[in-house]
Amino acid sequence: MGAYRVPEQALLHPPIFTWLSAVSPMLLDDLDRRLIALLQADARTAAADLARQLGVARTTVLARLARLEKQAVIVGYTVRLGQAEGDRGVEAYVGITTEPKAARLVTQRLASLPELRQLCSVSGEFDYLALLRAESTARLDALLDEIGAFEGVMKTTTSVVLARRIDRT
Repeated sequence: MGAYRVPEQALLHPPIFTWLSAVSPMLLDDLDRRLIALLQADARTAAADLARQLGVARTTVLARLARLEKQAVIVGYTVRLGQAEGDRGVEAYVGITTEPKAARLVTQRLASLPELRQLCSVSGEFDYLALLRAESTARLDALLDEIGAFEGVMKTTTSVVLARRIDRT
């Protein structure tokens, strides 16, 4: 596999690693991509273990990590907090359609909600896709009413998360 160009504005999920736009796009090869994938699965994996899994020397892994960090391909490492199933509450994805030129106001209002976990601008049917986590279905219902009443919000469409099948966040 040859090297490929990382498109500007590309975002690699989860937020442990963020691709930043650069004046000149970076070139990542297969080893870089496999290294990043292993770190996404477990950012605490020791360099020796990464090297073993990749079939390269430990110094190669360390050099690659240093280069990826220096070039801002990898911009940080983070901790994900676990939650017991019972403490989790209820999660929902909410598609939000806004009136033209109301995006900034709606975004500011949404940012004030502590239950908002993520907000993405999207193409397609909605303008935004929000991930909400509420303590109960009653609180989620109240949040949806609140969001629907925001000035500039034309429509919301909600899908409640029943189960996570794969979670790499």
